[in-house]
Amino acid sequence: MTLTTRLSLFLVAALAAVLAGFSAALYLLADRHLARQADDRLEAAARTLTATAEVEPDGVEWEPAGRPLAFGDGVRWWAADAAGRVVDRSAGVDADGPGDGWPVVRVRLAPDVPPSPGKLAPGKYAVLVLTVAAPPEPARATLRTLAAALAGLTVLVLAAAAVAARAVCRRALAPVARMAAAARAMGSADLADRLPVPPAADELADLGAAFNGLLDRLAEALDRERRFAGEASHQLRTPLAAVIGQVEVALRRDRDPGEYRRVLGTVLDQAGRLRRVVEALLFLTRNGDDAALPGREPVDLAAWVPARLAGWAGHPRAADLRAEPAGPVPATVHPDLFGELLDALVDNALKYSPPGTPVVVLVGRDGSGSWVEVEDRGCGIEGRESADVFRPFFRSAAARRAGVPGAGLGLAVAARIAAAHGGSVGVGGGPGGGSRFRVRLPPG
Repeated sequence: MTLTTRLSLFLVAALAAVLAGFSAALYLLADRHLARQADDRLEAAARTLTATAEVEPDGVEWEPAGRPLAFGDGVRWWAADAAGRVVDRSAGVDADGPGDGWPVVRVRLAPDVPPSPGKLAPGKYAVLVLTVAAPPEPARATLRTLAAALAGLTVLVLAAAAVAARAVCRRALAPVARMAAAARAMGSADLADRLPVPPAADELADLGAAFNGLLDRLAEALDRERRFAGEASHQLRTPLAAVIGQVEVALRRDRDPGEYRRVLGTVLDQAGRLRRVVEALLFLTRNGDDAALPGREPVDLAAWVPARLAGWAGHPRAADLRAEPAGPVPATVHPDLFGELLDALVDNALKYSPPGTPVVVLVGRDGSGSWVEVEDRGCGIEGRESADVFRPFFRSAAARRAGVPGAGLGLAVAARIAAAHGGSVGVGGGPGGGSRFRVRLPPG
């Protein structure tokens, strides 16, 4: 059953309940009104009959001859004595009285002091009971006519309401049908089209806008995935091609052991690069829940950072790397992951700054939490590229001009690790035109 049909049935059912209640109330009011009219008519007839009789101390005298007693509307009457014998009656009244269901009004006439049987004058009665009755059929016929009219009008109104409700519902839900048709026409590979949004500022417009916003985000994610796949394939293809080329050259003829060691060393370097690229790609493809790894523990960054930098002692530029002393800086981090973040920033600073210039790592805390900074005196990053340096495979123009090797994944991984810790990483200008990367962590 379609939504249009369900809404139409609901509206018709609601209207049917209202009409049924209204018809029942009107029928009951008409029934009470007709009953009240019948009672008033019978009471008036009873008063007329009472005026025909004379109540005297010696009895009740019945004198209908001098008064007209035609009441009309089918009213029947009769007069009976104390023993129930009918003294007089109107035409159409049987000896047994009216039929069942007739409304009746009775009036009892008698002197205040009942006369003794011996003192009762001829033609007079000790007690006279006057009864007036009317047939119920005219009122019932009127009620049947009213019921038939109400039923007919109800059916006509419900039929018209069903047609109107269906038309209104179809018109109101037409934007939904257009959205569904547009959604069916969209291809999974191309999300350029959008759902038509109705001009009215209603719930359907909000629904269309929300879906279009979702499609915008899906299109952006699809485009990012395509770029990511293309750039990842390029980054993987380059070291693979170097490995294959070195091996092919080595296999063309016999070579001395030193040449083989050189080729194997080149292959090992390229394999290491491949491993780092693959690990970075695997980390970047995790969803938010997977990236927020468990195992965090409280550390003092003022002591932890120098201990981590000790692992760079074998680097050719180890003498340029130093950590500034600071007081206790508590933070809650995943030691391995945060170590990878710090290594990525230090490696980036050492690659893009000239030998002999310092690379300084600072730690501290403020009202918003703890922070770690890595400063260098390298080529720096232009302001318009500050937001792009954390995008996978992005390399600044200065880095490309300098010819520094790299895959453009280190800072992307660093940003992802910072986000996994609930923090962020940003970049700004450093001393001497270099760069300053600051990692902010929430309060531990």
